Amino acid sequence: QVQLVESGGGLVQAGGSLRLSCAASRRTFSSYAKGWFRQAPGKEREFVAAISWSGDSTMYADSVKGRFTISRDNAKNTVYLQMNSLKPEDTAVYYCAAVDGFIRVGAGHYRYWGQGTQVTVSS
Repeated sequence: QVQLVESGGGLVQAGGSLRLSCAASRRTFSSYAKGWFRQAPGKEREFVAAISWSGDSTMYADSVKGRFTISRDNAKNTVYLQMNSLKPEDTAVYYCAAVDGFIRVGAGHYRYWGQGTQVTVSS
């Protein structure tokens, strides 16, 4: 069974940093583009960042540009989201997802999803 497992969430003060990880259970996921999404209470799931299978191309939501960095290590079958200068509005459940093909912004393009990890930023 295909699995994506996120880790690294937690409680942090505003201005702090966290690094999320997403480990894939299948080796073939190294050829998939990966994305990070988040969902705050009462809000729709929104795009955060995405990275191509090779790592050469990345995309970010305007709200996180300059603060978040997405990266991947295909040898470890893992994608990361480094989050710096965190704000209370970054509080959400963060999900990683995989799509076969080019990087995408729309959540509907992603076929495989993790269970999510909670990030809480206190003011």
